[in-house]
Amino acid sequence: MIDIKLLRENPDAVKASQRARGEDESVVDKILDADKARRSSLGEFEQLRAQQKSVSKEVGAVMGRLNKAKKAGEDVSELEAEADRVRGEAATLAARVKELDAAADIEGDAFTALMRQVGNVVIDGVPAGGEENFVTIEERGTKPTFDFEPLDHLALGETLGAIDMERGAKVSGSRFYYLRGQGAVLAQALMAYCQQIAREEGLTPLMVPNLVLRRTMAGAGFIDSHADEVYLLEADDLFLTGTSEVALAGYHADEILDLNNGPLRYSATSTCYRREAGSYGKDTRGIFRVHQFTKTEMFIYCKPEDAEAEHDRLLRIEKRVLDGLEVPYRIIDVAAGDLGGPAARKFDCEAWVPTQDTYRELTSTSNCTTYQARRLGVRYRGADGKPEVAATLNGTMLTDTRPIVALLENHQQADGSVRVPAALQPFVGTDVLKPIA
Repeated sequence: MIDIKLLRENPDAVKASQRARGEDESVVDKILDADKARRSSLGEFEQLRAQQKSVSKEVGAVMGRLNKAKKAGEDVSELEAEADRVRGEAATLAARVKELDAAADIEGDAFTALMRQVGNVVIDGVPAGGEENFVTIEERGTKPTFDFEPLDHLALGETLGAIDMERGAKVSGSRFYYLRGQGAVLAQALMAYCQQIAREEGLTPLMVPNLVLRRTMAGAGFIDSHADEVYLLEADDLFLTGTSEVALAGYHADEILDLNNGPLRYSATSTCYRREAGSYGKDTRGIFRVHQFTKTEMFIYCKPEDAEAEHDRLLRIEKRVLDGLEVPYRIIDVAAGDLGGPAARKFDCEAWVPTQDTYRELTSTSNCTTYQARRLGVRYRGADGKPEVAATLNGTMLTDTRPIVALLENHQQADGSVRVPAALQPFVGTDVLKPIA
């Protein structure tokens, strides 16, 4: 969640962020009211709790004197009256403290629920609006021209014996597929290519779990408003991850990190699962939008003041990866309404798809500032030695499906073969993919 201190001190900034996202800004005032009620109950609870402890000591002292007087055979009528009084006061206080404790819990839950409705505060300069309001930062590469009628990626994939949608649907249903032969080799090559670059860039490789606890999924920001997009194993209350970002975000949960030597940078390749809720009728042909794929992801923990520089680093690495694929692409500054809750800024790299005559998302990188780390309890030692909330960032290197779409379509040749870019050839083992006989 966002920093409550920021919301208290600068509610207008949070309201402006909500407006830019196209979200309800009135929730900010509701949060402030809930915060005031919660803190008032907590303050009264702490005050009466201290009073209760004092009265408990008084009860103990009075009972001690009473028992001593009884043993000495003294008149204890006044002491018994005093004991009844302090015991009654203690009981009244105990009941009130219990009521305030319960009220504080209820108000705390209401406060937390409201806080979860607020996405990360967008960084200055992020374009306002929805999906179509992005700003193009750069276009790279040259769009291909063909002296023949180009095929789409599925037709090419079938000619190459690389993609089998029919058997994927037979075995698992719609939006499932098989990559076979040259397709499987190409998918594996893409991940190996990413892993090599990740090592060269100094990222620490991790193998991560694909199933995570509810707390981890929520901490990464993936089930507040997108619960219908993830797979849940209800019997175990475990979630299948749609990106290794989730497991990477949870890797240092509840830890205090040493960031004095710089950010902690990781990469992971994992299988990803997405329900694609709300995408009925979209990209039903081929492997662009599917329920299962493999992806190599980058993830960074850093001090908040280093986050924007690390965001630039992730984008530079993504550009290096895509330049090696030799496909034309553009980089866009994603509009606030299309960011998703955890991101304060996101850059997408979109590859040109010739048969669709448009750019389609291939990779993205997000600066999540302190949003995920605050939820997951990830901190570091500040200059004064006190724990501070860290910042997190993530970036896609490649998946093993969408790049195949771009590669096949942009590098296709008149005879149905597909040229393999030089950077991938060592991993694929050939410079051209040929149609099967």
